[in-house]
Amino acid sequence: MVSDIPLTPAEQRVSALLLQGLSNRAIAERLVISHRTVECHISRALAKTGCVNRLELALRMLTMPSTPA
Repeated sequence: MVSDIPLTPAEQRVSALLLQGLSNRAIAERLVISHRTVECHISRALAKTGCVNRLELALRMLTMPSTPA
């Protein structure tokens, strides 16, 4: 999804759903994982990108070029 941020595929999937405005529980239901796993993926994505909150991460994901699917 984002070429210059070393997110794992799982972190990318969670971040994409975060960008759609879904809550942690909604993301968990959509991906069939626990909400705690979603929290961990978001936490790692925040640390890797230097973002301080979900909104900043979502905005960063919007402004970064995506890789072809």
